Amino acid sequence: MSRFTVTELPLAGLKLVARQRQGDNRGFLSRLFCADELALAGWVKPVIQINHTSTVTRGTVRGMHFQRPPHAEMKLVSCIRGEVWDVAVDVRTDSPTFLRWHAESLSADNGHALLIPEGFAHGFQALTDDVELLYCHSTAYSAGAEAALNPLDSRLAIVWPLPIGELSDKDRSRPFIDRNFGGVQL
Repeated sequence: MSRFTVTELPLAGLKLVARQRQGDNRGFLSRLFCADELALAGWVKPVIQINHTSTVTRGTVRGMHFQRPPHAEMKLVSCIRGEVWDVAVDVRTDSPTFLRWHAESLSADNGHALLIPEGFAHGFQALTDDVELLYCHSTAYSAGAEAALNPLDSRLAIVWPLPIGELSDKDRSRPFIDRNFGGVQL
């Protein structure tokens, strides 16, 4: 019996993963990752790094981050406390959906995760205070491969559901997309 229901999303390779919970009056068990089951959804690499983040204030935006090849990474993003508006932007140069975005609500209550393939930028907005996310990464972080899009870029036109509260200086100062932005060649 599968512990996940996987839904294809409008951007090729991007998937919504719904975890199935088993529970009783004591609580529940929810499988966060299973290589065998998620291979059917496209996760074909080992988990190399797992990150845990905390975002204190509702309205905070983090993103839109990605790593350039050869350190491009797959991510499986799960919300384990609170709720976020989780956004992925296709930055694959040759993709028919280049620079399009898709968002899903991830929460501790709905048990959803976003499986983000290589070649996507990722970010989120906290919809509640005290949000915690777990990220499974297929590649270790490499400072030299770090890249990002500005989450306020009008070319992306991301619809953030709340007024933006907190935004790091680093994310706010990311350049806007111009004609020199070539995306990611995988």
